[in-house]
This record gives sequence, structure tokens and C-alpha cells, in this order.
Amino acid sequence: MRGTEITKLLNLEESDRVERTVSTSNTEKFSEAVCAFANDMPHHRKPGYLLIGVKDDGTLSGLKVTDMLLKNLGSLRSEGNILPPPVIKIDKYSTEEGDVAVVEVEPSNFPPVRYKGKVWIRVGPRKTIANEAEERILIERRQAGVTTFDAYAMSAADLNDLDIDLFNYHYLPKAIDSEVLSKDTRDISEKMAALRLYDTKIGVPTVAGVLLLGKNPEHFLPGAYVQYVRFGGLGREANILREVKFSSNLIIMLKELDNFVHNSLVERKPVPVSVLREKQVLN
Repeated sequence: MRGTEITKLLNLEESDRVERTVSTSNTEKFSEAVCAFANDMPHHRKPGYLLIGVKDDGTLSGLKVTDMLLKNLGSLRSEGNILPPPVIKIDKYSTEEGDVAVVEVEPSNFPPVRYKGKVWIRVGPRKTIANEAEERILIERRQAGVTTFDAYAMSAADLNDLDIDLFNYHYLPKAIDSEVLSKDTRDISEKMAALRLYDTKIGVPTVAGVLLLGKNPEHFLPGAYVQYVRFGGLGREANILREVKFSSNLIIMLKELDNFVHNSLVERKPVPVSVLREKQVLN
């Protein structure tokens, strides 16, 4: 960003596109702000800005922006707590009164964006957690602009083709904050839609929903399986010594694959390290 643009931001009051802070270590606060800007609840379709080193009245705190601070801010997009990962830009602006670290957050094309399972939005100059109606608006925006294959509606399937218990008791508690879950009174299809597993417009699961929770994903997607093959040589003419096929939804399949690798493929043997000690060596 140019210095003149940052100067304009400093002179603006806090709003649904600008937040100021003097803290340099409150990662929780930074992440909530990034999540809220990415959700773009007012639908400006313009970036939001987190200004670090700026007081509430717009004056500078005298901060000295270090490389470590910039690296920590950059890690907000990749540490895995904000999902889907936001598009952010990090910049530094220096004046005689001090430095400003600027985090520019682009509106997400796939809202709702969650931080640790909670959907943060901005209502005027303050952050808050989205209620059911607000989250529904964000879901509808995502559905209007969906282009990725996993979010396409699987028109041949319906809710009965999904393992609802697996969703309720295994996936949902890990995907959504427990406090938010306790207050969620929506029906099962709307809960799935909030996680891109169901298309409420057509009333069918998405491709992701079938792959993740389907009772028989291969019935709808013939290539939805994992195959292990062991050959007797390096060439194409080598005989197949062993073949194992895994066909289930991803939650069950990944657990089976872990067990298969651990119990069938990994070979362990003890190797002496000293007279009284040995260590396990893996192939």
C-alpha cells in the first residue's frame, strides 16, 4: 500500500472495515478481526484493515515493527485456526511518530469463515459472533458463487445416503466450537450446509458431504476409493503380490488406512544401542 492510503486509514474512525489496536501479541484478537473482515458481513466486497500500533484516536503508539511481528501476522492465514484460509497482505508503514503494521484482508469467496469453530463478523465498529440468521446469509452468498467441485450438489443423493450419527457425534464436535453447538437449534441439513456438506437450495448433499459422510460414496462417485498395491518388481510386467482396496467415507477410510499402515506395512525391530538399552527401528 502507498503511504497516502495508509494515512487515510489512520484518519478514519473504526468501522466495519477498519480496526485499530496497540497490542502486538494478542493473536486471539488479531485472528478474530481477520475472520470478521474475511466474512464481510456488510457485503462491501472491499478489503478490511487491521492497524497495529495505532491508538483509538488514530494517533500512533510509537511501535517499532519487527520482522518477527510481521512473520507472526503472516502466520494467521496458515496456522489452520481460520478456515477456509483467508487472503491477507501484510505491510509496514514508518513515520517519525512510529511504525504501523497493516493487515489487509480480502473478502472470502467461500463464507462463512470460522476461527476455532466460531463465525466472527463485524457489526459497525465492533466484532461479534454471527447468529443463525447472519450465518444463513453468509451461506447463501457462498452458494451463489460456488465453483469448486467439492461444493457441487450431488443431485442423485439425499440425506438418507449420509451417516447422520457420524456427523453429529464425530465430525461436528471437532469442526464447531462446543459453546456454539450448544446454542445451535437448526435442523441437520442447515448444520451441514454451514460446513459446505449440503446444498439447501436443491435439498441434496454436496460432493464433499458424500465423500466425507456417505454410507456408500463409491455408488455416486466410482473413483471414491483408495487402493494399495504391492508389486514383485519395478517394471510394469511385475506380478502383483498384494492388493487391498479401501472403500468407505473419508472419516472411516482414513482411520482404516492408519491402522493398515501401522499394522501391515510398518516393520519394527529392536537394535542394541548399549549393553542395557535398545531402540526400535522402522523400515
